[in-house]
Amino acid sequence: MNKQVQVHGALFLVALIYGSNYSIAKEVMPTYVGPFGLIVIRVVSAALFFGIFSRMVTKEKIVGKADNLRVILCGVTGVAVNQLCFFAGLNLTAPINAALLMVIVPVVVLLFSAILLRERVSKRKVSGIVIACTGALLLIYNSRGEATTGNIWGDMLIILNATSFGLYLVLVKPLMQKYKAITIVSRIFTVGSVLVVPFGFNQLLTPDYSSFPTTIWLAILFMVFAVTIIAYLLNTWALRYANPSLVGAYIYLQPVMAILTAVGLGKDVFTLEKALYALLIFAGVYLVSRTKQRLPAKQVS
Repeated sequence: MNKQVQVHGALFLVALIYGSNYSIAKEVMPTYVGPFGLIVIRVVSAALFFGIFSRMVTKEKIVGKADNLRVILCGVTGVAVNQLCFFAGLNLTAPINAALLMVIVPVVVLLFSAILLRERVSKRKVSGIVIACTGALLLIYNSRGEATTGNIWGDMLIILNATSFGLYLVLVKPLMQKYKAITIVSRIFTVGSVLVVPFGFNQLLTPDYSSFPTTIWLAILFMVFAVTIIAYLLNTWALRYANPSLVGAYIYLQPVMAILTAVGLGKDVFTLEKALYALLIFAGVYLVSRTKQRLPAKQVS
């Protein structure tokens, strides 16, 4: 099979996995497992897998106080705060709202790059930030009523999740230039697992797991192995052959997949208002990312 076809197939599967996660996670939360208990299952499982995998493929160690401190900060922003806010927010709001709001991650990356890395922000990018934020704020504002499928507090937590993940992408960049990706990921998941356990330990012990139907176990396995492990491995492999613009294009496919999945499973309704807000968000992100600003290739969600 042609290498480019394989790359497109891998990136499409990643987008499908991430897009499906919004609705599949809603099947489990909160009826069977609370959002924080689900985080413990996912993060600890991923930490064990990546820890074992990293020891098998490399003996690399992170050296120096500065790099180790940065790894801890990456674990806080990229795993702990990111996961806690994402699942808590998704537990409250609609899958489509969450998927659309997560598209602003490149905008957040640009803002933190300008603040922390002193990168220049052009007028076009500023316009993109304003337009994307307007779309996000309108979507949140529209979630106030009881008749809507969204939830204002859930939407705010998703925004906080996107902000935390955007900061993580800026913080992790110097580490990725010095160490192998599997080394960094295994360390940040280790840090993240230590931080999330206190939040979700009680929710982890509460459920009667013996009463779970097969579909719920399959949903949990999907979130652990497909969303966290398989998607990461596929993404890492594809990035060896794909250019950033191609990866960026598939990032925008994720909310499309989320909308199709949510509507198909009857978990949400895609209204005309949401479509208009989505256009504002996409237009803003397009203006931000159409220059050389590199978009994130993967979301830890």
